[in-house]
Amino acid sequence: MLDRVRQYIQENELFTLTDQLLVAVSGGMDSVVLADVLHRLEVPFAMAHCHFGLRGAEADADEEFVRKLAKKYDVPYFAEFFQTKAFAEQEGISTQMAARTLRYEWFERIRHTQQLDYVATAHHRRDAAETMLLNLTHGTGLAGLHGIRPKNGRVVRPLLGMGKEDLYDYLVEQHLIWREDASNDSTLYQRNRLRHDVLPVLREINPSLDHTLQITAERVGGAEEIVRRYVADTARAARHEEGEVTYLNIATLQATAATALVLHELLRPFGFSYLVVKDIVAAFPAPSGRRFESPTHLLVKDREQLVITRRSLTRFGTHQIMAGQEVLKIDGLHLRLELAEAAGFDVPKGKAVAALDADKLKFPLTVRPWQEGDWFMPIGMKGKKLLSDFLIDQKVPLNLKDSVWVLVSADGKIAWVVGFRPDERFKVSEETERVLVVKRM
Repeated sequence: MLDRVRQYIQENELFTLTDQLLVAVSGGMDSVVLADVLHRLEVPFAMAHCHFGLRGAEADADEEFVRKLAKKYDVPYFAEFFQTKAFAEQEGISTQMAARTLRYEWFERIRHTQQLDYVATAHHRRDAAETMLLNLTHGTGLAGLHGIRPKNGRVVRPLLGMGKEDLYDYLVEQHLIWREDASNDSTLYQRNRLRHDVLPVLREINPSLDHTLQITAERVGGAEEIVRRYVADTARAARHEEGEVTYLNIATLQATAATALVLHELLRPFGFSYLVVKDIVAAFPAPSGRRFESPTHLLVKDREQLVITRRSLTRFGTHQIMAGQEVLKIDGLHLRLELAEAAGFDVPKGKAVAALDADKLKFPLTVRPWQEGDWFMPIGMKGKKLLSDFLIDQKVPLNLKDSVWVLVSADGKIAWVVGFRPDERFKVSEETERVLVVKRM
């Protein structure tokens, strides 16, 4: 078995045999095998044990067992006692999820502070099969179907290519002892129900089920890599970003194979479910303005693109700028102001900056979101224009209209629609003596 594990480590480039590992050891059969195998392969390691405070004296005995095991191998030992139930209640998650979160966060802290290279866990082929089927039961994409990866960041799984029977044979061969966790027999947990009630039936149909699922997971992992590259190519062609706003070109998306699948991958960072993504794709031919929400973001189907913003992008309130003030920094807006002499001044180009006749402005200036009924005189025009019509002309998407700010003189005149156009009444002319330059940062 040592040769098989060594080969698996090398083939999957998990680590070198001189890297220093933090080995997660519960005291159960799997982790005891892992510790012994690494010891015999002469891989330097420390041991870490989690006491979750869930099984009383039995858990205390587990901790004592692992501590003695670390002494046997003469390796550094770390133990942590967690208030798992309290953490689960605080976070509103299951006890199992709480235990998983606590242990991996702690493992990483120890790895980092002790300057170790990787965290090693004792997951094996049967664990991978259980995870794959459990994910399939709950509904999953390709990432869930490849099950447990041999290497995920700084977490490595040297035994993932081994079967449960391989581990048991090794225990017998090496005369190792281990601790049994009675909770593994309880069918209160979904994984245990799958393990005890479902998988035995499937193994009657296919005795090589674990190996078959491992091969399937490898193939799915390859397919996922192909999809990832295809999605990355699509993202380069379809996506562009301006500040906190993301735009996706609809025509480019429509030209992709499996549009809903590709779009779901592009929208995954924004929290949109696959069912919502299917509705978004169905809305491609619809008129502009269709809105779709995730827990964190708002997506609006515009004329030729999808526009994605944070749901908190809409902002309310007014803010004042006093004479001589150089900076205004509020949620979603950062302005820098500078007073300059008009002589020799060149009016800057670009929407992010406005050059205004300082002597025509009345302080304090006000910065606020635009409102229905607002009007101004866009520079270059002599007449009034409703700001609502101006934003339509500018093809501002629905979910960005609420984030448009205006800079207002104390006499109530809009001097600049921030990020779009100054007002004709405040433009720099031959009569201007001082210029107020307002730049959006």
